[in-house]
Amino acid sequence: MSTRAPSDAAPAAPAPTARLRLGVLASGRGSNLEALQAAIDRGQLAAEVALVVSNNSSAGALAFARSRDIACAHVSRRTDADEGAALLQHLLDARVDVVVLAGYMKLLDPRVVAAYRGRAVNIHPGPLPRFGGPGMFGAHVHAAVLAAGVTHSGPTVHLVDEAYDEGAVLAHTPVAIEPGDTAEGLAARVLAAEHALYWRAIADHFDAHATA
Repeated sequence: MSTRAPSDAAPAAPAPTARLRLGVLASGRGSNLEALQAAIDRGQLAAEVALVVSNNSSAGALAFARSRDIACAHVSRRTDADEGAALLQHLLDARVDVVVLAGYMKLLDPRVVAAYRGRAVNIHPGPLPRFGGPGMFGAHVHAAVLAAGVTHSGPTVHLVDEAYDEGAVLAHTPVAIEPGDTAEGLAARVLAAEHALYWRAIADHFDAHATA
């Protein structure tokens, strides 16, 4: 449990370093975390995952972090009475430059948003703003896309603000809807597109391309 809580005026995040320090927030298995780490390992993303935080103690993302000796923490209402304050303190203590939401199933605390304004990103599994907002996550997005009869879906990377899926869009990859498509089939293709898009969007927006 964190013992130090930020004041009401959230402290500013540290100035970005030459090699970005990423703080990844994930609630589930962490496939986007693994894809980011793979891009780092390939030398395509000039960054390091400095911290992984999950609100789910059994999340695969935490298991992956431990397997790679990446600092990690379980932060939820079960661990901290003020979950948002604890999360922010972990990020600041780890000197995180950019907060990366990777399947994080919670609205980011306003104090974290304020401290990392313009330096917190999320990847959404559908086109925004049409298929975003409260309740629009995972299979719900894919089902809504198919019900709408559109020709394309695809992941969208956007900045994080105080509302669900309303921050400025940074990148989008179109994924075509196929004849007879199912939510499961579409989800698999969109996830593959997420893995290819997220690290590139972070590298482009934060100028974090590795140099040979």
